[in-house]
Amino acid sequence: MHVDTYLKRIGYEGSPRVDVATMFDLHRHHLEAIPYENIDVQLERLVDLDIGRIYDKIVNDWRGGWCYEMNGIFGWALGEIGFDVTRMGGAVGREFSGKDNFFGSHLILDVKIDGETWLCDVGFGDAFHQPIRLVEGPFEQRGFVFELVRDDRYWRVRNHVFGGSPSYDFVHEPVDETLLQVTCDWLRTAPESPFTGWLVVQRFVADGFQIQQGLTAKHITPGGVTEHSIESADELVERLRSVFGLDVPEVADLWPRLWAKHADFVAERAARRRN
Repeated sequence: MHVDTYLKRIGYEGSPRVDVATMFDLHRHHLEAIPYENIDVQLERLVDLDIGRIYDKIVNDWRGGWCYEMNGIFGWALGEIGFDVTRMGGAVGREFSGKDNFFGSHLILDVKIDGETWLCDVGFGDAFHQPIRLVEGPFEQRGFVFELVRDDRYWRVRNHVFGGSPSYDFVHEPVDETLLQVTCDWLRTAPESPFTGWLVVQRFVADGFQIQQGLTAKHITPGGVTEHSIESADELVERLRSVFGLDVPEVADLWPRLWAKHADFVAERAARRRN
């Protein structure tokens, strides 16, 4: 594994230094070059925390990944450059579920530079574009409004109003790596997991985000959401290639299941609107 090859993968052409400007540049380049995606989960392939496998997938195979992979390789690269990085565990949706046992459902990064603490997260798919100081309050990036709040123990990142997931909580301490692996395994295999249920692909674009959720294609800007349905396996494979830079023709094999779930979703949404 070579950090220079990773830097080429994300299109970073500078000379990295251990400073805030470099951290911001790397964060932005990663998000603009590498899409968030759970295609391997959908294809029932192994997804774990092994940095060698993550590197091969994202750097050598020109793929994306979910939080364990995206923040996994980003944290590795920052460490190779010389940054002080701590892996932390997040709990997606705890604001509504109240569950404290899910703090391995998201991986995020604490980065310390010159006595300041920064939160880096390239693995939430459709959240903030640049690192944020660990300071409570609302903040705006690219026209989207977010918020960082805290209580006695927990920090909470609230996503923008159109975000796929509304929030995640975290404790400002190193993650339990065993819990992280156990939760990763559950999310990639359990029938109840949202990742086994839905194809999710997300990418930062100039005016917002391009999203593929199941067979629903979305374009999100600060002004709102436009969407349309994908009508064939070929159209899906081509959209992944042209919009997200993912050449994974095996996704066509998922079409019958994706179409059945999409039909159920459309019917349920129509019923809710009638009521």
